[in-house]
Amino acid sequence: MAVCVAVIAKENYPLYIRSIPTENQLKFHYTVHTSLDVVDEKISAMGKRWRIKENFTWDFCIPQKTTNYGYVTNSKVKFVMVVDSSNTALRDNEIRSMFRKLHNSYTDVMCNPFYNPGDPIQSRAFDNTVASMMVAAC
Repeated sequence: MAVCVAVIAKENYPLYIRSIPTENQLKFHYTVHTSLDVVDEKISAMGKRWRIKENFTWDFCIPQKTTNYGYVTNSKVKFVMVVDSSNTALRDNEIRSMFRKLHNSYTDVMCNPFYNPGDPIQSRAFDNTVASMMVAAC
């Protein structure tokens, strides 16, 4: 079950973070930022080749009860999903499809003429997409 979804800007500040249960939001905020170090390390290891590949997904194990997955867009916006590691039913292709769905919804937010890039995401449609992904993963 996905317990946290975050969208991180190119400059590594959060644009959107949602977690369930909400009382653990600070813990997940820390987990997401810890994961960014791993994502940045993977991007720098690939050098300039990272643009040629399709947007990619990683899973990285930080010793906790969760598994973290990362996804980077061509504009270097990062999506991080924290999944409860007791849920072994999620396969790699399901995680990829969840990231594609999240990326499509993020693109819709960016295409909104009233959205200023770099501002926190406050879209009801984007929030509903994230909520449905968290419920679907349960």
